[in-house]
Amino acid sequence: MLMMFVTEYNKIIDQINSFDPYKYAYTRNYSDGSVSKLSPYVSRGVISTKIIYKKLIENKFNLKKCEKFIQELAWRDFWQQIWVNHGDKINDDFKYPQSDFDDYMVCNSLLDGKTDINAIDREIKNLYDSGYMHNHMRMYVASVATNIAKSHWKQPAKWMYYHLLDGDWASNALSWQWVAGSNSNKKYYANQENINKYFNSTQKNSYLDCSYDHFQSMDIPESLVKKINFNFELTLPKKKEIKLDSTLPTLLFNYYNIDPIWRASEKTNKLLIFEPELFKMYPVSKKCIDFCLELSKNINNIQIYVGSFEDLNKNYPEMLFIFKEHPLNEHYKGKTDKRDWLYEIEGDFTSFFKYWNKIRKKLI
Repeated sequence: MLMMFVTEYNKIIDQINSFDPYKYAYTRNYSDGSVSKLSPYVSRGVISTKIIYKKLIENKFNLKKCEKFIQELAWRDFWQQIWVNHGDKINDDFKYPQSDFDDYMVCNSLLDGKTDINAIDREIKNLYDSGYMHNHMRMYVASVATNIAKSHWKQPAKWMYYHLLDGDWASNALSWQWVAGSNSNKKYYANQENINKYFNSTQKNSYLDCSYDHFQSMDIPESLVKKINFNFELTLPKKKEIKLDSTLPTLLFNYYNIDPIWRASEKTNKLLIFEPELFKMYPVSKKCIDFCLELSKNINNIQIYVGSFEDLNKNYPEMLFIFKEHPLNEHYKGKTDKRDWLYEIEGDFTSFFKYWNKIRKKLI
């Protein structure tokens, strides 16, 4: 596995401390811009947006100059808040029906990295190698898949989530819908000039080398016509026998919570659970599973359990299970701990800037 992301907790904290949020503000949209690359650790629950924010304060950054970066942290919490408040509704067209699409499949050329847009093809291959894609490029890819190739957003969004080490279903699904126009009042397009500007490309005469007015009337380019249903291969860890001390409570870790400092001083059993049925609904690649397992090594004496929570609960009926709140944990039974947010606020916000305006004055 080509690992561009460290997995040791102390190195992750070092990465936070070495990040320059000032430079981020004016370079973030460029392929070689100063981005934090902390998203895999936030998505896997190793660190929280709140921890990152506190480090900015500890390191004495001027928070007004960090506003763009703090706003990006807020976007992550915002998507999660929508998932908490709306649950499975994010799996369908969220605000509006997606218009002008032909099918529920994904382009062969997208999967193969042969869309005929050089920068996109290069970044798709990099995604397969590294498990990472720049946020700006994710929007380009989503636009080509949904608005140019005219596919419904969900299957190509699941394909991208499958490969991303920082895959967060709320952020992924709702961002794709923002591009496709089912979570916004218009579709997002990027032309060749825009891609060239931000991704060190000089390509000309591609099907994206046109004015924005032309996009809505253009035919599907030949390279995007062939489509398939993507085959999501799932490789979970092998099942192993677990041994839990019945006199101690059990901390339940999962794909969205691998926090090594959570209740670390307490005497507990520690279990990382992989539920096959859940991963069938939200499949991820072997690279993502391996990354998750590497991150779990920061937690002393953790055991791996492959199976349903229902079966686990039947096998240990007297056990107190403790877990962090998350939309995918609602079937767990036991004690729920709150997770950390950038700023805890109640309310159902479906507009980011209404949400941001509420919390900005508390943060900046």
